[in-house]
Amino acid sequence: MSQPSVPDQPTAITYAAAGVDVEAGDKAVELMKESVRRATRPEVLGGLGGFAGMFDASALARYRHPVLATSTDGVGTKVAIAQALDRHDTIGYDLVGMVVDDIVVCGAEPLFMTDYIACGHVVPERIAAVVGGIAAACAQARVALVGGETAEHPGLLGPDDYDVAGAATGVVEHDAVLGPDRVRPGDVVLGLASSGLHSNGYSLVRRVVAQAGWALDRHVDELGRTLGEELLTPTRVYTADLLDLLRADGAEVHALSHVTGGGLAANLARVLPPGTHARLDRATWTPPAVFTTIGRLGAVPRTDLERTLNMGVGFVAVLPPEAVDAARTHLTSRGIGTWVMGEVRDAAAVGATGGDVTRGAKGVDGGAVELVGEHPPA
Repeated sequence: MSQPSVPDQPTAITYAAAGVDVEAGDKAVELMKESVRRATRPEVLGGLGGFAGMFDASALARYRHPVLATSTDGVGTKVAIAQALDRHDTIGYDLVGMVVDDIVVCGAEPLFMTDYIACGHVVPERIAAVVGGIAAACAQARVALVGGETAEHPGLLGPDDYDVAGAATGVVEHDAVLGPDRVRPGDVVLGLASSGLHSNGYSLVRRVVAQAGWALDRHVDELGRTLGEELLTPTRVYTADLLDLLRADGAEVHALSHVTGGGLAANLARVLPPGTHARLDRATWTPPAVFTTIGRLGAVPRTDLERTLNMGVGFVAVLPPEAVDAARTHLTSRGIGTWVMGEVRDAAAVGATGGDVTRGAKGVDGGAVELVGEHPPA
């Protein structure tokens, strides 16, 4: 049997010829340095470029019983909108919001964050824009960006494709942890306005838009701007405002819920104890136009909309009635719209339900959440 021939002098293959540009990666780091410097805290040790980010843990000595909290996430297919519009300076806000706002749900203060960007080809200015957005959002949330990684994956991702992910760590006093064990019948459910779609449900949104044949540069009268501008609206980052609320004199919050994948009812049910029932009235708020536009354009059933999108509610606070006015005043002063959506009751005292009920979610044996009524027209 003949053997395959081997060239005497094979063509030299460099790392660059394989599709990885180390110099471009170095340039991206240089471009992002200044923005990363602004996303810091006094406890951060070292600078950009180390093998590991370092955080002085002696800062935890002031806690009597510190509990660490951690979270990791990405932004899903919203990156496809950023790539299509070739605008990359806002997607970092989406990443930070998805990560650190999960940590504050348990009452913890996020301390530091790291990011990971995988791309088909490093374009230094593009990577620097993404990281610049991450750093700006971290600074807003008072979280240190202590490190990250950019990986070039030629052949796996297209030259203009990328994805982002991140992780953060926070701390909370053991006896200050928020959650279901604090919630009581009679508590009020307070809605906090979202900035729009945030970073969930974009697979549904993109499918609706594609099926309708709408271009991202299409001006949509109901939105008051182009479709692309609306879809790329950054996720609101609530962390700093909520932490300040939790620390305010006389403030009392029993539970928080970040409304992300799964929608309002499922995420609220996760922070309610078994045996409770929260009835939320749709008549208490009007979802922003983007939600009704997507629903109408794709003939999306309401159940799908509500289980996929936040419907204008980015966060929920559960608190005693006497604490509602102070919480609303605090959040309104920070530019966050709020409204009373409903209350928590003992499930045994709730009669026949006439709305859509969700019981527990994502493996959590939580309470029940019922949505009733109709949204007022815009």
